[in-house]
Parts: sequence; C-alpha cells; structure tokens
Amino acid sequence: MKVVLTIGGSDSCSGAGIQADLKTFAAHGLYGVSTVTAVTAQSPSRITTMHIIPSEIITAQIDTVLDDISITGVKTGMLGKCDIVNSVASALNDRGLLTVIDPVIQSSSGTTLLKENAVEDLKNKLFPQASVVTPNKAEAEQLSGVTIRTLSDTKTAARRIRNLGPSAVVITGGHYNPTGDTVVDVVHDGHDFFEIPNRRVSLDTNEQTHGTGCIYSSALLAQLVTGHTIIHAAQAAQRFVSSELTRRLHFGKDTWFTGLGNRRTRA
Repeated sequence: MKVVLTIGGSDSCSGAGIQADLKTFAAHGLYGVSTVTAVTAQSPSRITTMHIIPSEIITAQIDTVLDDISITGVKTGMLGKCDIVNSVASALNDRGLLTVIDPVIQSSSGTTLLKENAVEDLKNKLFPQASVVTPNKAEAEQLSGVTIRTLSDTKTAARRIRNLGPSAVVITGGHYNPTGDTVVDVVHDGHDFFEIPNRRVSLDTNEQTHGTGCIYSSALLAQLVTGHTIIHAAQAAQRFVSSELTRRLHFGKDTWFTGLGNRRTRA
C-alpha cells in the first residue's frame, strides 16, 4: 500500500484539514500519515479559535515520518505563518517527492489561515518544489494579482502562478460564476491549458462545501501517486468532490461527516 503525507491543520469537526485528507486517502486505498501545523476549534460554519504548533515540532514530525517511512507523495494545506512555511519548505527540500500544494489562505467561513506576510514565502519557497498548486478563485487572485472574471482571466492567473515554479497549476472553478450550471477547473501544465467541466451541484447552504478544497487536493495527490497524468488526475479529483457534494445534498447538511471514510474508490 502506498503511503502519503498530509501537512496541515486539524479540524475538530473533521470536515476539512488533515482529517478530511486522511479520509480521502483511505477512500483511494492509500495509507495516510500526518504532520499537524495547527489545532482549530471549528464546525462546518465557523472557526472559533486556533493554536499554531511551534515550527520545531512541525519539523520534527516531518523529519521523523520521512526518515522512517517510505512516502510516495505529500500534500500541504494550512501552514499559518512564515516560520512554518519556511520550516516545511526546508524539510521537504531535496526529498524529490511528488508534492501537491493547496495554498490555504482563508477558510470558507472567512477566517484568515495564512498571515499576509507568509504568502510571499509560500510562493518563493514552496511553489518551486510543487508538482501541482491547487488554488481556488480567491487564492488564485491573491497569488497572481489577476482579477478573475472570465476563463481567460483564469488562464492568465494560472500562467502567472505556474511561472512561480510549480510543474503544474489547477485553479478550481467552484467559486467562479457560482450561479452557473457548470464548474470548470482550469489546468495549466506549463505548456497547454485544459478546461475540465462538470455539472455544478446546487447546495442548500455554504456549510456543505466545508472542506472541499482539502478533499480535492488530497484526491488529486491520490491519483498522481498511482501514476495518472495531471489531466486524468484532475478529472478524477473533480468527480470525487462532485460525488461528495451530491451525497451531502441528498443526505442533508447535518450528515456531511458520514461519507468519506465509508466508501472506497479506485485510484
């Protein structure tokens, strides 16, 4: 069984963060290990408080796992502040691992999860090590300086982010044109652009989208470590998230926690 590492914040309601990552890995037949960067107290609708883990503890977690276990891929999520970004970048440097960077800047409920002065370090220290970076619309705008109103804008933003060093960029389309019937993710592999459309799942409440960015990036990593191309992996990850949202729609907003660990999908 392949082993993958998630580096990110702990979500006490388990809908996002490392808990969602681990459940997604398990659903793809992978064994997930973790490095905790922060402990949060949250529900699907809000974060009430958080504690950032000291950077030396984060480094120790990463080094211990990577030194003693054969890891095939890494996914990063919430990093919080500059010294953590730099510690993670240093710990992963020269490891040569397939790495998916989810540039978590703000929660879906509006809480800041990455200090503003850490964004530049994220771009300069971690992006050059990334196999793929997976921002949503708001994150892509902040990372690229492009205001996204059209698919052409999305491609311009993807190109600018790709120029920061990652091998590929996927800008997820869930927040673009939210009243439209179709979600279009944009993939830029450094040469070409690919549009990946899918039917939008219309939800009753924003709480039901809690953790979808984490789930997407974890599903993408799961597909990549099994040898799929970035396009196939992005298509499969999009379908996986759509399936999760459809389940939430059918079973109601209070049962979002019952799904990922209870099903198995082929990677």
